[in-house]
Amino acid sequence: MPPTLDAHCVEAALITAHSPWQVVDVHASLDSTNLEALRAPHPWRVVVADHQSAGRGRMSRQWQAPAGASIAVSCVFPMPAGRGDHWGWLPLLSGMAMRQALEDVAGVAARLKWPNDVLVQERTGAPWLKISGVLCEMVPGGGLVVIGAGANITQERGELPVETATSLALCGAGSVRREDVIVGYLGVLADLLRTWSEGGAGLEALRAAYRTSCLTIGLEVDVHQPAGRVVRGAATGVDDAGRLVVAAGRSSTAHAAGDVVHVRRSPPQPGGTA
Repeated sequence: MPPTLDAHCVEAALITAHSPWQVVDVHASLDSTNLEALRAPHPWRVVVADHQSAGRGRMSRQWQAPAGASIAVSCVFPMPAGRGDHWGWLPLLSGMAMRQALEDVAGVAARLKWPNDVLVQERTGAPWLKISGVLCEMVPGGGLVVIGAGANITQERGELPVETATSLALCGAGSVRREDVIVGYLGVLADLLRTWSEGGAGLEALRAAYRTSCLTIGLEVDVHQPAGRVVRGAATGVDDAGRLVVAAGRSSTAHAAGDVVHVRRSPPQPGGTA
């Protein structure tokens, strides 16, 4: 039986004088941390669950994991004035925060797949596999966004829902405490959200950092759009609004949403930073 989350440890580490997080609710079981955050979307509220019975991912997919084997965390972010048109950066920032937390806490190097996945290798030279996913949802009425993230921690191969997923345990870091990953992730996320909100040179550096860590840029991709259309082309960059720029033939389009399938390495394209 895996140990349950230490709620006091998480709360004590997150609610500090220098942290924006104001309420931390840790539950043994929930249908979904995102749904719980949407039920009472107080700014800077954090919802954590030991187990989700109806966890959700992008494109209406389910996020499934055995009890105590993963982390599921959602937080409520108040959108700053002047950033509403660029809210597509929020899943990218969440992915950056999880990538950094996995490196800091578990020593596992990770890369990003636009717009919402964190990928790792179980060993050098192995395929890149999904270890974490993100789901951001606007609160009805505007002004608040729920940022949800999950990460696989102790699952063995047979406990993962698809062959393209992995866990920290399968990367040789199964002894990491889930509390440490949660606290590390939310600490980095708070810093990234602050930098993104303030704009200026810090924002430019943040955009550059994302582009450097994004495996999608430089690949030929299929973009599966919510309406069912599939666009294939070379991913040449991520623009300042957080959209994936895809070149097909002599034209380029910027995609604000879509499920991306990496196909293969594409020839070098000019303007890779979009």
